[in-house]
Amino acid sequence: MPRESKAAKQARALAIVARLGELYPDATCELHWESPWQLLIAAMLSAQSTDERVNMVTPELFRRYPDPPSLACAFQEDVEEIIKTVGLFHTKAKNIRQTSVGLCERYNCEAPRTMEELLTLPGVARKTANVVLGTTFGLATGVVVDTHVFRLAKRMGLTPLKQKDRNKVEKDLMALFPEDKWVFAGHALILHGRRVCTARAPRHDGCGVADLCPQIEV
Repeated sequence: MPRESKAAKQARALAIVARLGELYPDATCELHWESPWQLLIAAMLSAQSTDERVNMVTPELFRRYPDPPSLACAFQEDVEEIIKTVGLFHTKAKNIRQTSVGLCERYNCEAPRTMEELLTLPGVARKTANVVLGTTFGLATGVVVDTHVFRLAKRMGLTPLKQKDRNKVEKDLMALFPEDKWVFAGHALILHGRRVCTARAPRHDGCGVADLCPQIEV
């Protein structure tokens, strides 16, 4: 790909997010939730797993433990049994229990509304915090960078190909996309990565943003 000026890259990024708006006008988080706390727990479970798989285990999890106090008091082995089909379930069971304890001790048993507070909770990184803040509270604190967004940002030439730090990828995307598009852009890129620009066999011929993408091999 020829060297691209900062202005040209930003213009292309604006065109990409506009096109994604046409392709996925209703793009949003595909995790099932009924409260900010439920989305926080579901987003924590989704790391290195699929939303579909998480949506299969959370109904029973939230039936057994409908609020932070009940999950905070749950036995580790009982939580593990419910979420055992989700990747890294030992660690995740520990983290969601400890996070529920933290919510009850410091945040009145509710999901906090700031990035700084969310990042104090066990197992919560910027990706999870952005999902919760953007989806439940409409707060544009950053761009969700999951495995799909991480891949697409490189393929689309929006971040260096050799970049391995997801926080730096997020900063690159935040600098290119308008702040009022940060939440939407994350959700839309995730959908595009799942449906079209897949990891193993990206469908360039059926891609709605192919003309705006250098199609870099990742």
